[in-house]
Amino acid sequence: MTITVAMIGLGLIGGSLSLALQRNENIHVIGFDRRYQTTDEAYRRSIIDEIAPSVRYAIERADIVIFATPVNTTVKLLREAEHWTFRDGVIVTDTGSTKVPIMEAATPLVEQGVTFIGGHPMAGSHKSGIAAAKELLFENAYYVLTPYDDKQKMAIETLRELLQPTKAKVVVLDAYKHDRMTAMVSHFPHVIASSLVDRLAEEKEEEPFVAKLAAGGFRDLTRIASADPKMWRDITLQNRSELLRQVEHWMTAMDNVRDMIERADEEEIFTFFERSKKVRDSLPSTFAGATQGALYMTFDLHIDIPDHPGSIAEITKVLADHEISITNIRIVETRTDVYGILVVSFQNTDDRRKARNVLEEETDYSMHII
Repeated sequence: MTITVAMIGLGLIGGSLSLALQRNENIHVIGFDRRYQTTDEAYRRSIIDEIAPSVRYAIERADIVIFATPVNTTVKLLREAEHWTFRDGVIVTDTGSTKVPIMEAATPLVEQGVTFIGGHPMAGSHKSGIAAAKELLFENAYYVLTPYDDKQKMAIETLRELLQPTKAKVVVLDAYKHDRMTAMVSHFPHVIASSLVDRLAEEKEEEPFVAKLAAGGFRDLTRIASADPKMWRDITLQNRSELLRQVEHWMTAMDNVRDMIERADEEEIFTFFERSKKVRDSLPSTFAGATQGALYMTFDLHIDIPDHPGSIAEITKVLADHEISITNIRIVETRTDVYGILVVSFQNTDDRRKARNVLEEETDYSMHII
């Protein structure tokens, strides 16, 4: 039996989700994007099976509707959808990073008898758009579903089955709890990273050379500040109440840190860093790269190589000979608190494990996963 899925929005998430779902030969994807060039590329690359001339056209022919659009756009479309006709038994879901605004916007549809379950695939990439779509994007990532109530168990199971080809880890959460947790582990860290970069910009006015020293830990800590500012503007506004809650806690914590530094108590300062190290080291393997969590994590291998011509070429040749793909490669300019001068990123843990094994067999370099 063929299941027709309407994919509304064909960016990185919508395109990747379409590719993953089509691992199931019984899935037929009708795709729509406001940019026809995107829809056309998706069709030419077989990311979708059919082009929809409008959102309404796709929705009225679908068994499953997935809004893979920015939250503000999804909210607008859900309000318009109150006047559209859905198939009997349809399930509507989304991929937005905040859930409460979307669940509230979908309430009129639910009152009309349409089944709506919020969704959030917690994976991403530093790239965007249909060109970056890949079917492995969600593998081992958490895919959160936020139902309205316990009566939607059958619909949840239908979505679990639909999402099996993504190889994601489907979990069910309350929408409010989802937004609170993502504020802590994703949205608020982005605000902090951006504010650190702003602080560097201010310092650079007086000490221009400081920018050249902003490598190593600073670079890794602020990497997420390079993400799409429009998207993060919207997320900040959508999850404003939870972000304000995090800011209040953070300001209290920073007051305590300032007082601690002023007291200059060696034991107290040591305990502060020791406690945070223990908590950080005890976090699930998500943070070590075994799976993807709320923050997009690369699967990095840190390699200690000598700084002479041919070292990087040697590494890449070994990997190429064994047909192991890499997603990124970079040289760490500052070695303070960083293992390995060369950092090679892979698509998943299997590729990283294979790479480490073959490099250990064929080179004498020391390698670390942090």
